[in-house]
Amino acid sequence: MAGFAEVAKLAEMLAKEPGRLKKRAAIAEAIATVHAESGSEDAGQFCLYLAGQPFAEADPRRLNAGGALLSKAVKEVSGASDSLLTAAYRRHGDLGAAAADLWPEKMHGQLTLVEVDEAFAAMAVARSTAARAALVEGLLRRATALEAKYLLKLMLGDMRIGVKQSLIEEAIAVAATAELTAVRNAVMLQADLAQAVRMAFAGTLDEARMRLFHPLGFMLASPVESPEEAVARFTGKPELDESAVVHALLEDKFDGMRAQVHCGDPSQPGRVAIYSRNREDITESYPEIVEALRHAPTPMILDGEILGWDFATDKALPFARLGQRIGRKRVDDAMRRQIPVVLMAFDLLFEGDQLLIPLPLRDRRARLEQVFARLGASAVAPLEAVKTVSQGNLFAAAEPPGASLPRLQLSRAQMVESAEQIDLAYAEARGRANEGVMLKAAGSTYQPGRRGLAWVKLKRELATLDVVITGAEFGHGRRAGLLSDYTFAVRGDGGEPLNVGKAYSGVTDAEIAELTEWLKEHTLEDHGHFRTVEPLRVLEVAFNNVMRSDRHASGFALRFPRILKIRDDKPVEQIDTLEAVEAIFQSQPDKDVDESEVSPP
Repeated sequence: MAGFAEVAKLAEMLAKEPGRLKKRAAIAEAIATVHAESGSEDAGQFCLYLAGQPFAEADPRRLNAGGALLSKAVKEVSGASDSLLTAAYRRHGDLGAAAADLWPEKMHGQLTLVEVDEAFAAMAVARSTAARAALVEGLLRRATALEAKYLLKLMLGDMRIGVKQSLIEEAIAVAATAELTAVRNAVMLQADLAQAVRMAFAGTLDEARMRLFHPLGFMLASPVESPEEAVARFTGKPELDESAVVHALLEDKFDGMRAQVHCGDPSQPGRVAIYSRNREDITESYPEIVEALRHAPTPMILDGEILGWDFATDKALPFARLGQRIGRKRVDDAMRRQIPVVLMAFDLLFEGDQLLIPLPLRDRRARLEQVFARLGASAVAPLEAVKTVSQGNLFAAAEPPGASLPRLQLSRAQMVESAEQIDLAYAEARGRANEGVMLKAAGSTYQPGRRGLAWVKLKRELATLDVVITGAEFGHGRRAGLLSDYTFAVRGDGGEPLNVGKAYSGVTDAEIAELTEWLKEHTLEDHGHFRTVEPLRVLEVAFNNVMRSDRHASGFALRFPRILKIRDDKPVEQIDTLEAVEAIFQSQPDKDVDESEVSPP
């Protein structure tokens, strides 16, 4: 039976190995060894944990163990004081590595993968924080320093070993002598890396089948600054080549919440599931969309944007309005009336029994239009929830809910061939109060989880970055007692957060109050006036330019940063990278450093 020590030893080696091919070879060798000695069940679990996943993507369970609980468990098992743990964390910026520094030498380690799996399963159903803490401590008391380091990293969902799941998929193909495309297809369809490993060794990858109610990865778009750059991206010709012709589908770029909707499964009548870009189930927050798609006549997966919608003007509401509904578990009639929502569909990924992502966009769009023609008129829901009234013990009758409104919208789309057409369409989109335009190659397939050149977005506004909060400082005056100044970071090459600035403007009083409570609950280090926090909350920030600076570990600082919005709909894994910051810096005509105008870290 394979031990967790094997995961930890390999992870430690991979963290120090810069070569991608050497990493793949080491992972493949380890997978093959575990399979030969312990079977495909352990080999699958081995890969899952190496990828930093306590549970499969299709598995809705969560550990519910945050940094505060884990830090307390580390102190309890190691006997370290607050000051010692704080100092160790400050050295590493990582709870797992900090714990390894403090770990008692007497710990010998004997954890098997099965025992870790059982403990995680118990944590997911534990009814109290104390029960979860006891399970964590039980694991850690049996772990060596190295095992504790990677158990904590795994429980936090951040291994930081410079290995993406795609590399593990390549290693699985090598270890099981299987086709890489078949491995990746199985992982995508099953949403279960461990199951894909078992299928690879059993030779049954071709039996993988799509099933509803687990989210596929979202295809993403790359930004461009001008119509000419967009044409150049698609054609591979210089931006000044006026003869370049692009065949792209152009749509308005809405400022909403990206969503994937699964519905129409005859084996589960009436079930509708809505997933966010970070693959969280957000169905409860949008009951109107559930009501509208409950009677979908065929199984389907729609890709689109949830928008707050003004039915009087037939236009999207600002994101700030929609943001009031994000994350809400209960949506009452007042909220439904105040912020009505629609699903703006722009892609169809699955219909009937056919996965459509290998088809070119033009064909998927045609299928989507056919679905809308059949379904659009009936995809309605009222402003208020349908209520029922009892009449004795005989039956319940629905009260008239008022006029129903169309909750499924079809994105406006047109084919464009030139920069002039794109420029005109952009102006029209801005005239409709939308962010800009999306351009998608008409012949492109849907590539889950990829950000390539097939889709681009043109916003032509001040540069913005998606960043994660790493620290917070108490404000002054009216904001005294509130964590209102936020230090934020981009993602380094190894996935680690690297600070690039600090901002306090752009958030409302209500948002500051909510963030204060959240940040207190997710504090890693309390320095009195300043707190280091778990890097989990994403912001979109704008700024004037980027400067070189030794104030931050990233080597850069944003000049005059301001917060545009809190983006809880975006996963931390998709924040911008240090490479993106470098690219913005290099694109600036004036690269002189003026640190006097940079916000302090």
